Amino acid sequence: MSTFRASLKRILPSSLWDFARASYDALRRLPDLPSAALHPWRSESRRALATLKDSRRGERCFIIGNGPSLRQTDLSKLCGETTFGLNRIYLLFPELGFSTTYLVSINDLVIEQCAAEIAALPIPKFLTWRSHHVFNPETLQRSNVPTFLYTTYTGPKFARDCRGRLWEGATVTYVALQLAFHMGFEQAILVGVDHNFVTQGEANKTVVSEGDDPNHFAPNYFGKGFKWQLPDLETSERAYRLAKDAYEQDGRQVLDATVGGKLTVFPKLDYNSLF
Repeated sequence: MSTFRASLKRILPSSLWDFARASYDALRRLPDLPSAALHPWRSESRRALATLKDSRRGERCFIIGNGPSLRQTDLSKLCGETTFGLNRIYLLFPELGFSTTYLVSINDLVIEQCAAEIAALPIPKFLTWRSHHVFNPETLQRSNVPTFLYTTYTGPKFARDCRGRLWEGATVTYVALQLAFHMGFEQAILVGVDHNFVTQGEANKTVVSEGDDPNHFAPNYFGKGFKWQLPDLETSERAYRLAKDAYEQDGRQVLDATVGGKLTVFPKLDYNSLF
């Protein structure tokens, strides 16, 4: 965030700041709206999401972050569970011997740099519509077309129906929580959501990794030369509080079973007690 914008954010009431950002974002996205509404991939995505709506009522799911704590977590216990993997979680699949049920990714830099790897995954994928241009419709098999979500950076809200707009909340974990709610899961349990980064700096700033990645479960996750954005933990905490409220209002739960995680929004529980 620029110094000017940071100063403006401090001065303006949060409601006015949100309105200003949302207005700017809406104008910037005008050229994308026709394809987001009419493209065959989006039409198919809305049909897929309609089928998934409340299809998993009464069940539990796990949302697996990518923090270093995964190395202190016995992930073999998740084999057979319904799991949402995030971003480059697939780097763990060979070691685990199984894949997550779903993959969710909404970060432009991650998808652009890893498009071929993501496209090759034989599991259902949920990706931001902004990324559709990096996939070649001639080479992407019809049976493996991702479900594209219309996600935005602005307009804080919790979407109970993912066929419409989803606020990203500065973290893919928040989008996964909205998807889990959409599908009807009774419990969404966080694992590996450390909410703690060794690398410090201006929120959302794009940087290039200069060596091994200390912030995720593998040193090559965002390895040398990989472009990524510094975290915005303040915004993500705001998003998590919206998720907590939405789940509780519907008689559901978000629980945090991350080993040693720094997130304090959700009730904590011992990971091993779940099995």
